[in-house]
Amino acid sequence: MNIKYTDQIGKEIEINHPAKRIVSLVPSQTELLFDLGLSEEVIGITKFCVHPKSWFANKTRIGGTKNPDIEKILSLEPDLIIANKEENVEEHILALEAKVPVWTSDVKNFDEALNMIQNVGEITGKSEKAKELVDVISTNVELLEKVEGKSVAYLIWRNPYMTVGGDTFISNLLTRVGFKNVFEKQLRYPQTIMEEIKRKNPDYLFLSSEPYPFKQEHIEELQKHMPDVKFMLVDGEKFSWYGSHMLKFGEYWNQLKKEL
Repeated sequence: MNIKYTDQIGKEIEINHPAKRIVSLVPSQTELLFDLGLSEEVIGITKFCVHPKSWFANKTRIGGTKNPDIEKILSLEPDLIIANKEENVEEHILALEAKVPVWTSDVKNFDEALNMIQNVGEITGKSEKAKELVDVISTNVELLEKVEGKSVAYLIWRNPYMTVGGDTFISNLLTRVGFKNVFEKQLRYPQTIMEEIKRKNPDYLFLSSEPYPFKQEHIEELQKHMPDVKFMLVDGEKFSWYGSHMLKFGEYWNQLKKEL
């Protein structure tokens, strides 16, 4: 039965519900599809879809998030493709949706992440399971012990340094655990320099494990210039994967908070 749905960028798609042959172009949403119980339905994933490990080892890989193999994807004869506005390239999405329904997410905050989970559940015939995930994630985050009166800068890249603006999922999650993002007035992922970070004077500087793999050596490099700031290496997946990976955030945050 064909049913029309509207995705998170406002595009209407019509799919044969529920989809039986799904390709995911988004690592965090691939993990969500697994947790929704769609092992048989998902037939293609990207080379960055590392969770779950069993899928990474056995599912057909169709290239990267920015450079998917369009012909290979179409050869799998999918009846639904899951994409993301930010992680995927518009021209690739347009080329694919000329042949196959493409549902595109656009997640900039916690509430939109929950909405995405529920929506993906609906289009894949897993609404009940999706609601269970949403309820657990919502409750877990509501119960987290928050920091008070602390500011933070969160770096995702080096050479040049890049941080997160106030309209990102990462920033929204930081706010939900009590931090003030010192770059909250900027948009998306602005470049910055050491002098600007120093002027912002954050209490904490979080260095993410992805997309740039910050290490202890980078803390030492920055600490010489900002001795009063507390530096921490943080798990980028926990702060940026906005699917069912959020189930793991509570335990991670509780451990991290002990080290603050």
